[in-house]
This record gives sequence, C-alpha cells and structure tokens, in this order.
Amino acid sequence: MENSHKFFSNKSCIHFPCHDMPEDANLNCLFCYCPLYPLGTECGGVFKWVEFENIKMKLCMDCTIPHLPNNYDYVINKLTDENISKMFGA
Repeated sequence: MENSHKFFSNKSCIHFPCHDMPEDANLNCLFCYCPLYPLGTECGGVFKWVEFENIKMKLCMDCTIPHLPNNYDYVINKLTDENISKMFGA
C-alpha cells in the first residue's frame, strides 16, 4: 500500500514494528499514538487495565486497530463530536 492520507508506514522508526504483526503486514503508522485511547472501554480495541503505582492504566499492546490500513475509516468515524466530548470531559 502506498503512503497516502489514509496510510503511512515509517519502517525506519526505532519502534517499528510497534506491535506483533506478520512481517508482510502493512503496518499503518498514521495513528502512531492512538486517537481512540481516551475513549477507554468504548474504543473498540483489544486492551487490558493494569495498575502501576496505584494508577490504573490502559495497556493496548495487543491492539492493532489503528495500525491496519483498512481501519482508517473506523478510527475517523469513532472521532465523532459526542466521543470527542467524552474524551475531554466537555
């Protein structure tokens, strides 16, 4: 897949690949930091809650939703006004 507004792959990144995926997978780096993270349980991804020094954190190591080329529209559609308000407590 070519780099475009829906896909970008940075194979020279020191963190590439950031998730365990097949070598031939087109890992999309466009959403390097997942914009759905603040949605908590409503992000739709695979995650688990962990506690570190009495702080509950969302661990998304097993989630590839934002990194699969065909999921661009899914991510964009989750970023509705309603969900943005939830993210920022508005």
